[in-house]
Amino acid sequence: MAMLESHMTVPLVTSILATVLGSLQIGYHTGNINAPAKIIEQFFNQTWRARHNQTLPDHSLTLLWSLSVSIKDFGALIGSLGVKHLADSYGRRNSILIVNILSVVGACLMFISKASQSFEVLIVGRLVFGLFCGLVMCLNPLYIQEVSPTNLRGAFATLNQVSFATGILIGMVVGLETVLGTEHHWDVMLSLSLLPALLQYLVLPFCPESPRFLLINRGQDDKAETALVRLRGHTDKVYAELEEMKEEASHSPAGVTVAEFFKKRRYKQPIILVLVVNLGSQLSGFNAIINYSTRMFQAKFEEAKYLTLGVGAVNVFFTLVAFFLMERAGRRKLLLTGFISIAVCNLLMTIVDSVLHLVPELRSLQVLLVFCLISAYELGPGPISWFIGAELFDQPGRPIAMAFTSMLNWGGKFVLALLFPPLLKLCGAYVYLLFMLLAVVAFSFTLRRLPETKGRTFDDIAEEFRGAEEIPLNSKTGFNTFN
Repeated sequence: MAMLESHMTVPLVTSILATVLGSLQIGYHTGNINAPAKIIEQFFNQTWRARHNQTLPDHSLTLLWSLSVSIKDFGALIGSLGVKHLADSYGRRNSILIVNILSVVGACLMFISKASQSFEVLIVGRLVFGLFCGLVMCLNPLYIQEVSPTNLRGAFATLNQVSFATGILIGMVVGLETVLGTEHHWDVMLSLSLLPALLQYLVLPFCPESPRFLLINRGQDDKAETALVRLRGHTDKVYAELEEMKEEASHSPAGVTVAEFFKKRRYKQPIILVLVVNLGSQLSGFNAIINYSTRMFQAKFEEAKYLTLGVGAVNVFFTLVAFFLMERAGRRKLLLTGFISIAVCNLLMTIVDSVLHLVPELRSLQVLLVFCLISAYELGPGPISWFIGAELFDQPGRPIAMAFTSMLNWGGKFVLALLFPPLLKLCGAYVYLLFMLLAVVAFSFTLRRLPETKGRTFDDIAEEFRGAEEIPLNSKTGFNTFN
Protein backbone atom coordinates (compact mmCIF):
# COMPACT_ATOMS: atom_id res chain seq x y z
CA MET A 1 0.00 0.00 0.00
CA ALA A 2 2.87 2.35 0.78
CA MET A 3 4.32 1.69 -2.68
CA LEU A 4 0.93 2.41 -4.23
CA GLU A 5 0.61 5.72 -2.39
CA SER A 6 4.17 6.77 -3.24
CA HIS A 7 3.42 6.59 -6.96
CA MET A 8 -0.03 8.18 -6.91
CA THR A 9 -0.44 11.89 -7.45
CA VAL A 10 -3.59 13.98 -7.87
CA PRO A 11 -2.95 14.65 -11.60
CA LEU A 12 -2.33 10.92 -12.26
CA VAL A 13 -5.47 9.75 -10.44
CA THR A 14 -7.55 12.55 -11.99
CA SER A 15 -6.30 11.65 -15.48
CA ILE A 16 -7.20 7.99 -15.06
CA LEU A 17 -10.61 8.59 -13.48
CA ALA A 18 -11.51 11.16 -16.15
CA THR A 19 -10.45 8.70 -18.85
CA VAL A 20 -12.52 5.76 -17.57
CA LEU A 21 -15.70 7.85 -17.70
CA GLY A 22 -15.79 6.67 -21.33
CA SER A 23 -15.91 2.99 -20.38
CA LEU A 24 -18.57 3.82 -17.76
CA GLN A 25 -20.82 5.04 -20.60
CA ILE A 26 -20.16 1.87 -22.60
CA GLY A 27 -20.97 -0.35 -19.64
CA TYR A 28 -24.16 1.62 -19.02
CA HIS A 29 -25.45 0.98 -22.54
CA THR A 30 -24.44 -2.67 -22.28
CA GLY A 31 -26.47 -3.20 -19.09
CA ASN A 32 -29.52 -1.01 -19.64
CA ILE A 33 -30.79 -2.83 -22.75
CA ASN A 34 -31.39 -6.11 -20.89
CA ALA A 35 -34.32 -5.68 -18.50
CA PRO A 36 -36.60 -3.37 -20.57
CA ALA A 37 -36.26 -5.53 -23.70
CA LYS A 38 -39.97 -6.40 -23.84
CA ILE A 39 -41.01 -2.76 -23.46
CA ILE A 40 -38.74 -1.59 -26.28
CA GLU A 41 -39.95 -4.49 -28.44
CA GLN A 42 -43.50 -3.23 -27.86
CA PHE A 43 -42.35 0.17 -29.13
CA PHE A 44 -41.02 -1.55 -32.27
CA ASN A 45 -44.38 -3.28 -32.73
CA GLN A 46 -46.44 -0.14 -32.13
CA THR A 47 -44.32 1.82 -34.59
CA TRP A 48 -44.68 -0.89 -37.25
CA ARG A 49 -48.43 -1.16 -36.64
CA ALA A 50 -48.89 2.61 -36.96
CA ARG A 51 -47.14 2.55 -40.34
CA HIS A 52 -48.42 -0.67 -41.87
CA ASN A 53 -51.57 -1.44 -39.87
CA GLN A 54 -50.27 -4.88 -38.95
CA THR A 55 -48.16 -6.48 -36.23
CA LEU A 56 -44.57 -7.53 -36.80
CA PRO A 57 -44.22 -11.33 -37.11
CA ASP A 58 -42.43 -12.91 -34.16
CA HIS A 59 -39.40 -13.98 -36.16
CA SER A 60 -39.04 -10.47 -37.63
CA LEU A 61 -39.32 -8.92 -34.17
CA THR A 62 -36.66 -11.31 -32.82
CA LEU A 63 -34.35 -10.46 -35.73
CA LEU A 64 -34.94 -6.73 -35.29
CA TRP A 65 -34.22 -6.95 -31.57
CA SER A 66 -31.06 -8.99 -32.13
CA LEU A 67 -29.95 -6.33 -34.63
CA SER A 68 -30.68 -3.56 -32.11
CA VAL A 69 -28.57 -5.29 -29.45
CA SER A 70 -25.70 -6.28 -31.74
CA ILE A 71 -25.49 -3.13 -33.88
CA LYS A 72 -23.52 -1.37 -31.13
CA ASP A 73 -20.87 -4.07 -31.33
CA PHE A 74 -20.79 -3.86 -35.13
CA GLY A 75 -20.31 -0.08 -34.88
CA ALA A 76 -17.48 -0.67 -32.43
CA LEU A 77 -15.86 -3.07 -34.87
CA ILE A 78 -15.92 -0.36 -37.56
CA GLY A 79 -14.83 2.35 -35.13
CA SER A 80 -11.71 0.38 -34.23
CA LEU A 81 -10.33 1.08 -37.70
CA GLY A 82 -9.80 4.74 -36.84
CA VAL A 83 -7.68 4.25 -33.72
CA LYS A 84 -4.21 4.49 -35.29
CA HIS A 85 -4.95 7.67 -37.24
CA LEU A 86 -6.49 9.44 -34.25
CA ALA A 87 -3.95 8.29 -31.64
CA ASP A 88 -0.90 9.14 -33.77
CA SER A 89 -2.30 12.36 -35.28
CA TYR A 90 -3.94 14.04 -32.29
CA GLY A 91 -2.44 12.30 -29.28
CA ARG A 92 -3.99 9.90 -26.77
CA ARG A 93 -5.84 12.38 -24.54
CA ASN A 94 -7.08 14.62 -27.34
CA SER A 95 -8.37 11.62 -29.29
CA ILE A 96 -10.47 10.54 -26.31
CA LEU A 97 -12.01 14.01 -26.20
CA ILE A 98 -12.68 14.00 -29.95
CA VAL A 99 -14.47 10.63 -30.00
CA ASN A 100 -16.57 11.53 -26.95
CA ILE A 101 -18.77 13.58 -29.30
CA LEU A 102 -19.94 10.29 -30.84
CA SER A 103 -21.26 9.24 -27.44
CA VAL A 104 -23.16 12.50 -27.10
CA VAL A 105 -24.69 12.19 -30.60
CA GLY A 106 -25.57 8.53 -30.09
CA ALA A 107 -27.30 9.16 -26.76
CA CYS A 108 -29.28 12.07 -28.24
CA LEU A 109 -30.47 9.91 -31.15
CA MET A 110 -31.58 7.13 -28.80
CA PHE A 111 -33.44 9.70 -26.71
CA ILE A 112 -35.39 11.23 -29.61
CA SER A 113 -36.30 7.84 -31.16
CA LYS A 114 -39.46 7.59 -29.04
CA ALA A 115 -40.65 11.12 -29.77
CA SER A 116 -39.98 10.65 -33.47
CA GLN A 117 -41.77 7.26 -33.47
CA SER A 118 -38.85 5.68 -35.28
CA PHE A 119 -37.09 2.52 -34.16
CA GLU A 120 -34.62 3.18 -37.01
CA VAL A 121 -33.39 6.27 -35.12
CA LEU A 122 -32.82 4.09 -32.04
CA ILE A 123 -30.81 1.59 -34.09
CA VAL A 124 -28.76 4.35 -35.75
CA GLY A 125 -28.15 5.87 -32.29
CA ARG A 126 -26.76 2.57 -31.04
CA LEU A 127 -24.63 2.30 -34.19
CA VAL A 128 -23.13 5.77 -33.64
CA PHE A 129 -22.56 4.96 -29.99
CA GLY A 130 -20.89 1.75 -31.15
CA LEU A 131 -18.36 3.76 -33.16
CA PHE A 132 -17.51 5.53 -29.90
CA CYS A 133 -17.16 2.17 -28.12
CA GLY A 134 -14.66 0.80 -30.62
CA LEU A 135 -12.50 3.89 -30.45
CA VAL A 136 -12.54 4.66 -26.75
CA MET A 137 -11.95 1.09 -25.53
CA CYS A 138 -8.65 1.24 -27.48
CA LEU A 139 -7.70 4.78 -26.57
CA ASN A 140 -8.39 4.40 -22.85
CA PRO A 141 -5.92 1.54 -22.15
CA LEU A 142 -3.41 3.20 -24.48
CA TYR A 143 -3.50 6.47 -22.54
CA ILE A 144 -3.70 4.86 -19.09
CA GLN A 145 -0.74 2.55 -19.71
CA GLU A 146 1.41 5.35 -21.10
CA VAL A 147 0.82 7.71 -18.15
CA SER A 148 1.06 5.05 -15.40
CA PRO A 149 4.26 4.04 -13.55
CA THR A 150 5.56 0.61 -14.60
CA ASN A 151 4.78 -1.15 -11.32
CA LEU A 152 1.13 0.01 -11.35
CA ARG A 153 0.48 -0.10 -15.10
CA GLY A 154 -1.67 -3.24 -15.08
CA ALA A 155 -3.66 -2.28 -11.99
CA PHE A 156 -4.54 1.15 -13.38
CA ALA A 157 -5.43 -0.35 -16.78
CA THR A 158 -7.82 -2.68 -14.94
CA LEU A 159 -9.72 0.38 -13.72
CA ASN A 160 -11.03 0.70 -17.27
CA GLN A 161 -12.77 -2.67 -16.80
CA VAL A 162 -13.89 -1.72 -13.27
CA SER A 163 -15.59 1.36 -14.73
CA PHE A 164 -17.10 -0.73 -17.54
CA ALA A 165 -18.50 -3.28 -15.07
CA THR A 166 -19.81 -0.48 -12.83
CA GLY A 167 -21.57 1.02 -15.85
CA ILE A 168 -23.19 -2.36 -16.59
CA LEU A 169 -24.53 -2.57 -13.03
CA ILE A 170 -25.84 1.01 -13.09
CA GLY A 171 -27.49 0.29 -16.45
CA MET A 172 -29.14 -2.84 -15.05
CA VAL A 173 -30.50 -0.92 -12.05
CA VAL A 174 -31.75 2.05 -14.06
CA GLY A 175 -33.35 -0.34 -16.60
CA LEU A 176 -35.64 -1.92 -14.00
CA GLU A 177 -39.38 -1.23 -14.28
CA THR A 178 -39.27 0.25 -10.79
CA VAL A 179 -36.74 2.85 -11.96
CA LEU A 180 -36.71 4.07 -15.60
CA GLY A 181 -37.23 0.88 -17.59
CA THR A 182 -40.90 1.71 -18.19
CA GLU A 183 -43.08 2.47 -21.19
CA HIS A 184 -42.99 6.16 -20.36
CA HIS A 185 -39.34 6.65 -19.37
CA TRP A 186 -37.16 4.23 -21.34
CA ASP A 187 -36.06 7.03 -23.67
CA VAL A 188 -34.81 9.04 -20.67
CA MET A 189 -32.99 5.92 -19.46
CA LEU A 190 -31.10 5.70 -22.77
CA SER A 191 -29.98 9.35 -22.54
CA LEU A 192 -28.35 9.27 -19.07
CA SER A 193 -24.90 8.47 -20.49
CA LEU A 194 -24.78 12.16 -21.40
CA LEU A 195 -23.89 12.94 -17.77
CA PRO A 196 -20.46 11.18 -17.66
CA ALA A 197 -19.80 12.32 -21.25
CA LEU A 198 -20.22 15.96 -20.28
CA LEU A 199 -18.25 15.46 -17.06
CA GLN A 200 -15.34 14.11 -19.10
CA TYR A 201 -15.34 17.30 -21.18
CA LEU A 202 -15.09 19.31 -17.97
CA VAL A 203 -12.13 17.38 -16.49
CA LEU A 204 -9.98 15.61 -19.10
CA PRO A 205 -8.82 18.76 -20.99
CA PHE A 206 -6.89 19.79 -17.86
CA CYS A 207 -5.02 16.45 -17.66
CA PRO A 208 -1.57 15.99 -19.26
CA GLU A 209 -0.99 14.31 -22.61
CA SER A 210 0.86 10.99 -22.67
CA PRO A 211 4.60 11.69 -22.10
CA ARG A 212 5.52 8.68 -24.28
CA PHE A 213 3.52 10.12 -27.17
CA LEU A 214 5.13 13.54 -26.75
CA LEU A 215 8.68 12.17 -26.61
CA ILE A 216 8.67 9.14 -28.93
CA ASN A 217 6.02 10.20 -31.47
CA ARG A 218 6.51 13.96 -31.46
CA GLY A 219 10.12 14.34 -30.28
CA GLN A 220 9.04 17.04 -27.81
CA ASP A 221 11.36 16.24 -24.90
CA ASP A 222 10.56 19.36 -22.89
CA LYS A 223 6.79 18.85 -23.08
CA ALA A 224 7.22 15.18 -22.22
CA GLU A 225 9.27 16.09 -19.15
CA THR A 226 6.70 18.69 -18.05
CA ALA A 227 3.85 16.17 -18.41
CA LEU A 228 5.82 13.50 -16.54
CA VAL A 229 6.67 15.86 -13.68
CA ARG A 230 2.96 16.65 -13.30
CA LEU A 231 2.07 12.94 -13.28
CA ARG A 232 4.84 11.74 -10.93
CA GLY A 233 5.25 14.74 -8.64
CA HIS A 234 8.99 14.02 -8.07
CA THR A 235 11.72 15.05 -10.49
CA ASP A 236 14.07 12.31 -9.26
CA LYS A 237 11.72 9.66 -10.68
CA VAL A 238 11.18 11.52 -13.91
CA TYR A 239 14.72 11.43 -15.33
CA ALA A 240 15.07 7.63 -15.09
CA GLU A 241 11.71 7.20 -16.81
CA LEU A 242 12.65 9.68 -19.55
CA GLU A 243 15.86 7.75 -20.17
CA GLU A 244 13.86 4.52 -20.48
CA MET A 245 11.59 6.21 -23.05
CA LYS A 246 14.60 7.46 -25.04
CA GLU A 247 16.07 3.96 -24.97
CA GLU A 248 12.81 2.58 -26.38
CA ALA A 249 12.76 5.33 -29.01
CA SER A 250 16.25 4.32 -30.14
CA HIS A 251 15.00 0.76 -30.78
CA SER A 252 11.76 1.83 -32.47
CA PRO A 253 11.23 2.64 -36.15
CA ALA A 254 9.83 6.06 -36.99
CA GLY A 255 6.44 4.63 -37.89
CA VAL A 256 4.68 1.40 -38.81
CA THR A 257 1.99 1.00 -41.45
CA VAL A 258 -0.78 -1.56 -41.07
CA ALA A 259 0.81 -3.71 -43.78
CA GLU A 260 4.23 -3.56 -42.04
CA PHE A 261 2.59 -4.37 -38.71
CA PHE A 262 1.36 -7.73 -39.98
CA LYS A 263 4.58 -8.48 -41.90
CA LYS A 264 7.23 -7.65 -39.30
CA ARG A 265 8.76 -10.71 -37.72
CA ARG A 266 8.96 -9.11 -34.25
CA TYR A 267 5.17 -8.68 -34.22
CA LYS A 268 4.12 -12.17 -35.34
CA GLN A 269 4.00 -13.86 -31.94
CA PRO A 270 2.42 -10.88 -30.12
CA ILE A 271 -0.28 -10.75 -32.82
CA ILE A 272 -1.09 -14.43 -32.31
CA LEU A 273 -1.14 -13.95 -28.54
CA VAL A 274 -3.53 -11.00 -28.79
CA LEU A 275 -5.72 -13.00 -31.18
CA VAL A 276 -5.98 -16.04 -28.91
CA VAL A 277 -6.40 -14.15 -25.62
CA ASN A 278 -9.10 -11.85 -27.01
CA LEU A 279 -11.14 -14.46 -28.86
CA GLY A 280 -10.84 -16.84 -25.92
CA SER A 281 -12.11 -14.06 -23.68
CA GLN A 282 -14.94 -12.69 -25.82
CA LEU A 283 -16.26 -16.08 -26.97
CA SER A 284 -16.23 -17.56 -23.46
CA GLY A 285 -19.98 -17.07 -22.96
CA PHE A 286 -19.68 -13.98 -20.75
CA ASN A 287 -21.22 -11.60 -23.29
CA ALA A 288 -24.14 -13.92 -23.97
CA ILE A 289 -24.92 -13.91 -20.25
CA ILE A 290 -24.65 -10.12 -19.97
CA ASN A 291 -26.92 -9.52 -22.99
CA TYR A 292 -29.46 -12.26 -22.39
CA SER A 293 -29.29 -13.11 -18.67
CA THR A 294 -32.80 -11.84 -17.93
CA ARG A 295 -34.28 -14.11 -20.59
CA MET A 296 -32.11 -17.03 -19.47
CA PHE A 297 -33.47 -16.72 -15.94
CA GLN A 298 -37.09 -15.89 -16.86
CA ALA A 299 -38.07 -19.48 -17.57
CA LYS A 300 -36.94 -20.55 -14.13
CA PHE A 301 -37.39 -17.61 -11.73
CA GLU A 302 -40.19 -15.10 -11.26
CA GLU A 303 -37.80 -12.29 -10.30
CA ALA A 304 -35.34 -12.85 -13.14
CA LYS A 305 -34.49 -9.15 -13.42
CA TYR A 306 -33.21 -9.06 -9.85
CA LEU A 307 -31.06 -12.13 -10.43
CA THR A 308 -29.59 -10.24 -13.37
CA LEU A 309 -28.62 -7.50 -10.90
CA GLY A 310 -26.70 -10.20 -9.04
CA VAL A 311 -24.77 -10.85 -12.26
CA GLY A 312 -23.90 -7.14 -12.41
CA ALA A 313 -22.84 -7.00 -8.76
CA VAL A 314 -20.59 -10.06 -9.06
CA ASN A 315 -19.15 -8.52 -12.23
CA VAL A 316 -18.12 -5.33 -10.38
CA PHE A 317 -16.80 -7.16 -7.32
CA PHE A 318 -14.42 -9.38 -9.28
CA THR A 319 -13.09 -6.54 -11.43
CA LEU A 320 -12.10 -4.93 -8.12
CA VAL A 321 -10.49 -8.22 -7.04
CA ALA A 322 -8.55 -8.21 -10.33
CA PHE A 323 -7.47 -4.61 -9.68
CA PHE A 324 -5.86 -5.56 -6.36
CA LEU A 325 -4.35 -8.81 -7.68
CA MET A 326 -3.02 -7.54 -11.02
CA GLU A 327 0.37 -6.36 -9.71
CA ARG A 328 0.63 -9.17 -7.16
CA ALA A 329 -0.25 -12.30 -9.13
CA GLY A 330 0.67 -11.00 -12.60
CA ARG A 331 -1.11 -11.31 -15.93
CA ARG A 332 -0.26 -14.95 -16.67
CA LYS A 333 -1.61 -16.46 -13.49
CA LEU A 334 -4.83 -14.47 -13.65
CA LEU A 335 -5.39 -15.34 -17.31
CA LEU A 336 -4.68 -19.04 -16.77
CA THR A 337 -6.88 -19.21 -13.68
CA GLY A 338 -9.67 -17.38 -15.50
CA PHE A 339 -9.61 -19.48 -18.67
CA ILE A 340 -9.55 -22.87 -16.92
CA SER A 341 -12.32 -21.77 -14.53
CA ILE A 342 -14.45 -20.57 -17.48
CA ALA A 343 -13.98 -23.94 -19.19
CA VAL A 344 -15.08 -25.84 -16.08
CA CYS A 345 -18.11 -23.56 -15.58
CA ASN A 346 -19.25 -24.04 -19.18
CA LEU A 347 -18.90 -27.82 -18.89
CA LEU A 348 -20.94 -27.87 -15.67
CA MET A 349 -23.56 -25.54 -17.20
CA THR A 350 -23.97 -28.00 -20.08
CA ILE A 351 -24.53 -30.87 -17.65
CA VAL A 352 -26.91 -28.95 -15.38
CA ASP A 353 -28.93 -27.47 -18.26
CA SER A 354 -29.27 -30.93 -19.85
CA VAL A 355 -30.85 -32.50 -16.76
CA LEU A 356 -32.72 -29.44 -15.48
CA HIS A 357 -36.06 -30.71 -16.80
CA LEU A 358 -35.54 -33.89 -14.78
CA VAL A 359 -34.23 -32.21 -11.62
CA PRO A 360 -35.77 -28.69 -11.38
CA GLU A 361 -34.05 -28.17 -8.03
CA LEU A 362 -30.77 -27.69 -9.93
CA ARG A 363 -31.87 -24.28 -11.18
CA SER A 364 -30.20 -22.64 -8.17
CA LEU A 365 -26.95 -24.41 -9.11
CA GLN A 366 -27.29 -23.02 -12.63
CA VAL A 367 -27.47 -19.48 -11.24
CA LEU A 368 -24.40 -20.18 -9.10
CA LEU A 369 -22.50 -21.40 -12.17
CA VAL A 370 -23.43 -18.22 -14.05
CA PHE A 371 -22.02 -16.17 -11.15
CA CYS A 372 -18.87 -18.32 -11.13
CA LEU A 373 -18.36 -17.84 -14.88
CA ILE A 374 -18.71 -14.07 -14.48
CA SER A 375 -16.18 -14.16 -11.62
CA ALA A 376 -13.67 -16.17 -13.66
CA TYR A 377 -14.00 -13.83 -16.64
CA GLU A 378 -13.46 -10.66 -14.64
CA LEU A 379 -10.61 -12.15 -12.61
CA GLY A 380 -8.32 -12.16 -15.64
CA PRO A 381 -9.53 -12.57 -19.25
CA GLY A 382 -11.98 -9.65 -19.08
CA PRO A 383 -9.66 -6.82 -18.04
CA ILE A 384 -6.36 -8.23 -19.35
CA SER A 385 -7.61 -8.90 -22.89
CA TRP A 386 -8.19 -5.15 -23.32
CA PHE A 387 -4.69 -4.00 -22.34
CA ILE A 388 -2.31 -6.90 -23.00
CA GLY A 389 -1.82 -5.66 -26.58
CA ALA A 390 -0.49 -2.34 -25.29
CA GLU A 391 2.14 -4.19 -23.24
CA LEU A 392 3.35 -6.65 -25.88
CA PHE A 393 4.09 -4.08 -28.61
CA ASP A 394 6.54 -1.19 -28.93
CA GLN A 395 5.44 2.45 -29.35
CA PRO A 396 5.01 2.45 -33.17
CA GLY A 397 3.01 -0.79 -33.16
CA ARG A 398 0.93 -0.06 -30.06
CA PRO A 399 -1.95 1.92 -31.66
CA ILE A 400 -2.42 -0.70 -34.39
CA ALA A 401 -2.24 -3.45 -31.77
CA MET A 402 -4.97 -1.73 -29.75
CA ALA A 403 -7.11 -1.33 -32.89
CA PHE A 404 -6.61 -5.05 -33.57
CA THR A 405 -7.54 -5.79 -29.95
CA SER A 406 -10.69 -3.72 -30.24
CA MET A 407 -11.72 -5.37 -33.51
CA LEU A 408 -11.32 -8.81 -31.96
CA ASN A 409 -13.19 -7.83 -28.80
CA TRP A 410 -16.09 -6.09 -30.48
CA GLY A 411 -16.16 -8.55 -33.36
CA GLY A 412 -16.51 -11.39 -30.86
CA LYS A 413 -19.24 -9.53 -28.98
CA PHE A 414 -21.10 -8.77 -32.22
CA VAL A 415 -21.01 -12.37 -33.45
CA LEU A 416 -22.09 -13.71 -30.07
CA ALA A 417 -24.90 -11.16 -29.60
CA LEU A 418 -26.24 -11.98 -33.07
CA LEU A 419 -25.81 -15.77 -33.03
CA PHE A 420 -26.36 -16.79 -29.40
CA PRO A 421 -30.22 -16.83 -29.51
CA PRO A 422 -30.42 -19.04 -32.65
CA LEU A 423 -27.50 -21.20 -31.43
CA LEU A 424 -29.27 -21.72 -28.12
CA LYS A 425 -32.41 -22.85 -29.96
CA LEU A 426 -30.41 -25.11 -32.26
CA CYS A 427 -27.94 -26.66 -29.81
CA GLY A 428 -29.70 -26.21 -26.49
CA ALA A 429 -27.44 -26.81 -23.51
CA TYR A 430 -24.61 -28.03 -25.74
CA VAL A 431 -23.90 -24.47 -26.89
CA TYR A 432 -21.80 -24.07 -23.72
CA LEU A 433 -19.43 -26.79 -24.95
CA LEU A 434 -18.37 -24.44 -27.76
CA PHE A 435 -17.48 -21.83 -25.15
CA MET A 436 -15.61 -24.45 -23.12
CA LEU A 437 -13.54 -25.52 -26.14
CA LEU A 438 -12.45 -21.96 -26.88
CA ALA A 439 -11.49 -21.39 -23.24
CA VAL A 440 -9.36 -24.56 -23.23
CA VAL A 441 -7.55 -23.47 -26.41
CA ALA A 442 -6.88 -20.03 -24.90
CA PHE A 443 -5.61 -21.62 -21.67
CA SER A 444 -3.23 -23.95 -23.53
CA PHE A 445 -1.74 -21.24 -25.73
CA THR A 446 -1.38 -18.79 -22.84
CA LEU A 447 0.38 -21.44 -20.76
CA ARG A 448 2.90 -22.17 -23.52
CA ARG A 449 3.50 -18.77 -25.05
CA LEU A 450 2.58 -15.70 -23.01
CA PRO A 451 5.45 -13.98 -21.13
CA GLU A 452 4.77 -12.29 -17.80
CA THR A 453 4.66 -8.51 -18.27
CA LYS A 454 4.18 -7.47 -14.65
CA GLY A 455 6.73 -4.90 -13.47
CA ARG A 456 8.62 -4.82 -16.78
CA THR A 457 9.22 -1.76 -18.94
CA PHE A 458 7.75 -1.59 -22.44
CA ASP A 459 11.22 -1.81 -23.93
CA ASP A 460 12.10 -4.89 -21.87
CA ILE A 461 8.93 -6.67 -23.02
CA ALA A 462 9.50 -5.69 -26.66
CA GLU A 463 13.04 -7.10 -26.42
CA GLU A 464 11.48 -10.58 -26.03
CA PHE A 465 10.21 -10.41 -29.59
CA ARG A 466 12.86 -8.44 -31.49
CA GLY A 467 14.34 -10.53 -34.26
CA ALA A 468 12.83 -13.77 -32.93
CA GLU A 469 10.61 -16.09 -34.93
CA GLU A 470 8.85 -17.20 -31.76
CA ILE A 471 8.78 -16.42 -28.07
CA PRO A 472 11.64 -18.07 -26.17
CA LEU A 473 10.29 -20.52 -23.66
CA ASN A 474 12.90 -19.71 -21.03
CA SER A 475 14.01 -16.28 -19.86
CA LYS A 476 15.22 -14.44 -16.83
CA THR A 477 11.61 -13.79 -15.81
CA GLY A 478 10.81 -17.49 -15.71
CA PHE A 479 7.50 -17.14 -17.51
CA ASN A 480 7.54 -20.70 -18.83
CA THR A 481 5.91 -22.07 -15.68
CA PHE A 482 2.52 -21.54 -14.11
CA ASN A 483 4.19 -20.65 -10.82
